[in-house]
Amino acid sequence: MGLFDRVSRLLRANVNDMVSKAEDPEKILEQAVMDMQEDLVQLRQAVASSIANQKRSEQQYNKAMADANSWQSKAQLALQKGDEDLAREALVRKKNYSETAGSLKAQLDGQAGMVDTMKKSLIQLEGKISEAKTKKDMLKSRSQAAKAQEQLQGAVGRIGTNSAMAAFDRMEEKVLIQEAKSQAAAELTGTDLENRFAALSAGGEVDDELAAMKQQMLGGSQPTAALPQGTVSPTAAPATPQDTVKAPMSVQDAELEALRKQIDGL
Repeated sequence: MGLFDRVSRLLRANVNDMVSKAEDPEKILEQAVMDMQEDLVQLRQAVASSIANQKRSEQQYNKAMADANSWQSKAQLALQKGDEDLAREALVRKKNYSETAGSLKAQLDGQAGMVDTMKKSLIQLEGKISEAKTKKDMLKSRSQAAKAQEQLQGAVGRIGTNSAMAAFDRMEEKVLIQEAKSQAAAELTGTDLENRFAALSAGGEVDDELAAMKQQMLGGSQPTAALPQGTVSPTAAPATPQDTVKAPMSVQDAELEALRKQIDGL
């Protein structure tokens, strides 16, 4: 295979590929119907021209036949008048018109057959064009549906990878983090309150134990049971008038004393 043949085949292949890619079914179908309609117009013009020629030939034939008949009548008249030469001349003219009429009759028959064929072809082309229009609309609808389906599939394929879905994923992660922080803060707040109340309870137990140890140290080596609140130990020294004198209480102390009384009254 020569270099020229290879280059020629490569160029044809590239051109065919470009044409195939550039072909749009909808546009090609529209153009095909337009071409068929142009052919129909040309065929109609040809049929009309053939019919016109047929009519003209028919008129010429009828005129030739009329002239032939006229000269036939003139020959008969001349013969009746005894003028044979004039009758002979009339018959020559009649013969010429008869021959012309015969030629026109053959031509007219041929034109009639051609016109009939062209009329049949015209009817067939009109039927094909009507069928092509129907098929074109159907194929265009199918092509549009296929394009829409292809676009839909492409959009669905891009949903998992585009930036919009990635943004949704990031925002969802941030919301989860915020919810976790909020839940942790709530748990820490609840734990702090529980620890404070637990500390209050533990502090009361420590104070009771500390008071018992002080009483034990004041009363001797024998341990004594812790006395209920408000009970005076028998070993304690009697209170003096100076001990019974209490210092003025602040507002906070008064509120605290009132709270203690409420607790003792429970």
